[in-house]
Amino acid sequence: MSSLLLSHGRVIDPANKFDINADVFVRDGKIAAIGGDAGRAVGADTIRINVSGQIVCPGLIDSHIHLREPGQSAKETIATGTAAAAFGGFTSVVCMPNTSPSIDNVGTVALIHERAAREGLVNVFITGAITKGIGGEELAPIGSLRQAGVVAITDDGHCIQSNELMRRALEYVRMWDLPVLDHCQDYSLVSDGVAHEGYWSTVLGLRGWPAIGEEAIVARNVLLSELTGAHVHCQHLSSAGSVHILREARRRGIRISGEACPHHFTLTDATLAGSDEFWNNDGKGLLNPMPSLEKLPKWPSYDTNFKMNPPLRSAADRDAILEGIVDGTIEIIGSDHAPHCDFEKEVEFDYAPFGITGLETELALCLMQLVHTRRMTLPDLISRLTVAPARLLRLPKGTLSVGADADITVFDPAKEWTFLPENTKSKSRNSPFYHWPLKGKATLTIVGGQIVWREETNAL
Repeated sequence: MSSLLLSHGRVIDPANKFDINADVFVRDGKIAAIGGDAGRAVGADTIRINVSGQIVCPGLIDSHIHLREPGQSAKETIATGTAAAAFGGFTSVVCMPNTSPSIDNVGTVALIHERAAREGLVNVFITGAITKGIGGEELAPIGSLRQAGVVAITDDGHCIQSNELMRRALEYVRMWDLPVLDHCQDYSLVSDGVAHEGYWSTVLGLRGWPAIGEEAIVARNVLLSELTGAHVHCQHLSSAGSVHILREARRRGIRISGEACPHHFTLTDATLAGSDEFWNNDGKGLLNPMPSLEKLPKWPSYDTNFKMNPPLRSAADRDAILEGIVDGTIEIIGSDHAPHCDFEKEVEFDYAPFGITGLETELALCLMQLVHTRRMTLPDLISRLTVAPARLLRLPKGTLSVGADADITVFDPAKEWTFLPENTKSKSRNSPFYHWPLKGKATLTIVGGQIVWREETNAL
């Protein structure tokens, strides 16, 4: 299509600080006009879509996903992963480097760029490894990776244990002001833990993964960022202590930021016991208009679809993550979409891999936990899914400015739906949110002016 008009929607663009009822006109893959000028620019060949009652915003960005290519295509591919992103309303995704081989060289970056251009439905941005083979022992050729087009470096899935090596990496990236994303996990404290160290791990006989194992690395990153001046971004924060450390560091002007995942601010470790306690703990659980307990599916104990790294934590930790998102301590929300084959998850809890899928339910869970509960406004939530990740990674995305790429998400915040395994676009099925009654859904995903997902046809 050469031109497209989205009419009668509520247009929210936090990058430009506007929230208005207006039309949006797209021409030749760019935002051509918004408001009164949009109607006057329409031609006879323009495709018109009425989005009355829906939200029109910059294309959502997920700053933390695993596409599994190259080397792990039984779990996910660029084609299926970007299809899941489009279904969830995301127009841009940032893939992690823990593939096989890892993204620690220019050739692998080029391979992913080529496959994404050929098979991807949405924009795919790439992160490179901090260390060779994500081994945590020797720095990768970060300069070459930067020239090849990576937007950040990370050993996600692993954490550099040597403070000296992490310091040198931060000093090195200062030459390009490249952000460093860190999976915060002190191996000596965590050891072989598989579940949050607390009441439920004790009751269930699971090895504990203590919150201090995350907090110690968050504190280290604060100190190293202060020393080197480099920007460190702490991924998938899960504990109250981490939020406190991050909040104090940001108050002091240190270049450190944080990210939260929907599963960490929706669920607690009580789900591992198949318990309803996670839902309303001492009256402080999820608030109306969330679904009632009676509508929720019942889970078996030790369900490996609730096993992730870092693990689901206590209700107090969940509340702290929510508070951190609301007050701006945590600026970015990402899914940590981590697909695995069924046979990998269908084993004893101790032996199952960490990780869940998340792209398709991320928007709904964010709306349910943050907007429908009136914890925060729609513009504030949209900023954490658009302009904030774009700013961190210096992406030319996250805005509806005239002349910008026409990456647009249209969603109905009131649409009620149920996420079913047969409807997922991901290649894997390891989601804990199947059969959940959800509220809020993307109805139209547009990338570069092209519709890549439309709810009415339920097809790409």
